[in-house]
Amino acid sequence: MSKQTITGRLPESGESVELELEAGRIVAMRPGPAEETRYISGGLVDLQVNGYFGHDINAGTLQVEEVSALCRALLKEGVTAFLPTIITSSPEKILCALRAISAARQQDGIAKAMIFGVHLEGPSISPQDGPRGAHPAEHIRPPDLAEFARWQQASGNLVKLVTLSPHFPECGRYIRALVQQGVRVSLGHTHSSHQQIVDAVEAGASLSTHLGNGAHGMLPRHPNYIWSQLAEERLMAMLIADGHHLSNEVLTVMVRAKGVENVILVSDTAMAGGLPPGDYDTPVGGKVTLEPDGRLGLTGSPYLAGAALPLRFGVGRCTGLPGMSLASTLKMAVANPARLLNKTYGTAPGSVADLIRFRWMPGHGALEIEQTWLGGHPQL
Repeated sequence: MSKQTITGRLPESGESVELELEAGRIVAMRPGPAEETRYISGGLVDLQVNGYFGHDINAGTLQVEEVSALCRALLKEGVTAFLPTIITSSPEKILCALRAISAARQQDGIAKAMIFGVHLEGPSISPQDGPRGAHPAEHIRPPDLAEFARWQQASGNLVKLVTLSPHFPECGRYIRALVQQGVRVSLGHTHSSHQQIVDAVEAGASLSTHLGNGAHGMLPRHPNYIWSQLAEERLMAMLIADGHHLSNEVLTVMVRAKGVENVILVSDTAMAGGLPPGDYDTPVGGKVTLEPDGRLGLTGSPYLAGAALPLRFGVGRCTGLPGMSLASTLKMAVANPARLLNKTYGTAPGSVADLIRFRWMPGHGALEIEQTWLGGHPQL
């Protein structure tokens, strides 16, 4: 591939730069044109994507074409790397999804470049209403290393992140075994006690899944499992910043408690994300209503049914909250999740040329993606 150059302003300094790309990497950075008004950054990295734009990872009949189409829909939103997220389901449906994702990476170069692994959100979560969320109660089951081995065999070792509730007696052994294999374990959809959370962290759990969500509607002031995870310095926090899952003040406090270095923004988008407002029938959650403001809820109820806004909206919303600049918010959506997966993402020479160029103004609700590059190749 021949050399090419692209320009943009660095979010950290506002400095205009020219990046030189060669063989899929950034090889040099020089001063750029003074008249440049667009920003440039590493592409967004989303660790929790259940679906988007009509494409559903959890439909139960996932095909290679569906995975490829999902990748291209996300590229338009500035996402250059993500973890397809499979929720609690029957063993057969989970294996079907894993095989389709693995096959897509083998057959489609874009899918291979974008899919860093798979996130299994369940099936070992709380069976209680509230923490269970929209996960089907009939498929919740204890953690099973034999089942995990079947996941890895079906996917070619693609499972990189597993969300579970540590209330199960088997969790300590299970977490230690996964961590020894290089898999990250996250706590979520849980009703666990403080001690069970501490024990899980001691065993190697290192994340919280959409902290503050997947929880009871009413909790004791203290202690409770949100405080326990928020206070635990060894847990990074994944947060949904779409404006519907967490209020501004809760989001601000959580980022302040964890610190920017220990927060990862995720979208948690579902099949209806990116579609026109209206009512939809979905494989997970049943009948849902997508409101004009992007809120996705169970039809006729006050409950959320996942998220509909892609990650660029979360970045735009966070930017400008107390203590959060454009640069720090992008760190939570680019460098931090990439680091978790042992990848280097950004604009420094040597980085993979997975990049976005975008416009953003204070007060805007989302980044306006103008161009995406994947391995140095411009994408639509």
